[in-house]
Amino acid sequence: MQNNMAAKTIIVTGASRGIGLAIAKYLLTAPQSHNVVVVARSLEPLQKLKNEYSKQVEVVNGDLADFSLAQKAVDVALKSFGQLDGMVLNHGILGQTGNVAVTGVEEWQKTFNINFMSLVAFATSALPALRQSKGKIIFTSSGAAVGKYRGWGMYAASKAAMNNFAQTLGCEEPDVTSIAIRPGMVDTEMQRELREVHGAYLDAEMHSKFTGAHEGGKLVTPEQPGHVMAKLVLDAPKELTGAFLSWDSEELKTFHGLYKDI
Repeated sequence: MQNNMAAKTIIVTGASRGIGLAIAKYLLTAPQSHNVVVVARSLEPLQKLKNEYSKQVEVVNGDLADFSLAQKAVDVALKSFGQLDGMVLNHGILGQTGNVAVTGVEEWQKTFNINFMSLVAFATSALPALRQSKGKIIFTSSGAAVGKYRGWGMYAASKAAMNNFAQTLGCEEPDVTSIAIRPGMVDTEMQRELREVHGAYLDAEMHSKFTGAHEGGKLVTPEQPGHVMAKLVLDAPKELTGAFLSWDSEELKTFHGLYKDI
């Protein structure tokens, strides 16, 4: 699909591990190499990518609660590569778990600052360049956005806000394609935390679902949704703008291909 495509420039947040790292590696290597601005709090994995792909990678290191990172990443993309063609906004935290009655407003604010307000910062910083390139914004969402999970409210609410933000951009920005993707249960650090740290605050049935998926080998690899999301940030069709879709949905079947070969 992309073999005849000129190199593009993509910002990937949360790029130090998991889905974000899988997305960055895909964009750098297959089937055509692109330029990537990688953003995360952990510097070492980002620097490793820079060392391996020195001409294709620029690093922006910092806490995503610092909204100034958004403009910095956009400026780096434009200065280093002359353009910005898309963003995968993949960062996020689980936040404090526990029923609403025992969680503090400060923790809600912290979670929303990272999981939602930073998305607004990246979008508003990038929109001028993305309008020009007719670019894409891909958000890493969650099934929690449309479900109800005891003790997981602040994470779920932040993802629901993300989905609505993608819908709003889809209505307001005719030259930019914005899609929220549900990656499913992925073998990442967040899944480990849900099994081992936060189980007491989840319904027994939900905790059993997470542990059973891990023990049964049913978690998907970061590369499975990651490669689909990487291809979407390059080639997502305009008619999907504003949508919330599972990575393996029928609507995205033309983007599934390569994950089967990992």
